[in-house]
Amino acid sequence: MQILLFIAGLVALVISGDFLVKYASAVAIKMRIPPVIVGLTIVSIGTSAPEIIASVRAALEGNPGITVGNVIGSNIANLALVLGVTALIHPVRVDRSLMRTDWPIMLAASLVFWIFARNQSLEIWEGALLVLGAIALMGMLYFRNKRASGAEPGTEDTEDTEEELKESSRSIAVLLGGITAASIGLYFGSEWFIEGSRQLARNMGVSDHIIGLTVVAFGTSVPELVASGIAAYKLEPDLALGNLIGSNIFNIFLAAGISASIIPLPVDVQALEFDLWWMTGIALAVGLMMMHRGLIHRWKGVMLLLAYLIYIAWIGGAVAGI
Repeated sequence: MQILLFIAGLVALVISGDFLVKYASAVAIKMRIPPVIVGLTIVSIGTSAPEIIASVRAALEGNPGITVGNVIGSNIANLALVLGVTALIHPVRVDRSLMRTDWPIMLAASLVFWIFARNQSLEIWEGALLVLGAIALMGMLYFRNKRASGAEPGTEDTEDTEEELKESSRSIAVLLGGITAASIGLYFGSEWFIEGSRQLARNMGVSDHIIGLTVVAFGTSVPELVASGIAAYKLEPDLALGNLIGSNIFNIFLAAGISASIIPLPVDVQALEFDLWWMTGIALAVGLMMMHRGLIHRWKGVMLLLAYLIYIAWIGGAVAGI
């Protein structure tokens, strides 16, 4: 039964990820929205849905320790594993707005999350502030899109494929409906993928924090991996990188924020002494990579993957010592 769930989840993820990228690209063409903004909003919220739902559900079901581990582990996986794999498929071009605005916001959100966690708890008022951060970010992206929409037609540096142009001829309602359906498919695919592993880890006596950092974090990052990999394969690098940075921001603002607004979230000592250092350090490293020639080269993808493997090896050592 578990192998059937795994296969079904994998198929659902691949198919849903393909449709999510296809319809999101069509929305960008139809509404003359820069692909990076689509990645930061529609795609990132869609692929962040598993993290948000898994975190909130863990808090409601009396396992709040999973939530913080899930957010930290997912953010590390997004930038180290997913961006690394994406860059190996195709070097990722860096939009200037990502470097000037979105990456600093992601880094600031990470630091605020760390400051709030210093007393080994995320309080309800701190969760509410994180949710307000998400609302402020959406407002900023709305006005940024208004400015981008007012740009002269043809100034965007994009080459739309015949398939994308065909999809963009559909009505906006159909395209948004397709994005919603694809996001739902990503959620159920990741849910099926992680369920068996989560139960197995619990049976082995692994702590909630470790489960959140590894099994849940990887499982909920699979939608980002699929969507970003497909975006890179289809030569939509702006969509891929915007998706990952946006997902990390929304993981903190919404997954942790909504969960902490419901119930105070305990923060494991390991998170403060090790995991948050890794999350912030990888975010800084990606920023430096983005500054270097405005491109995430394949060799940078290899470095990110090595960093993720080192981190997981350390976590594996921690599990073995339990």
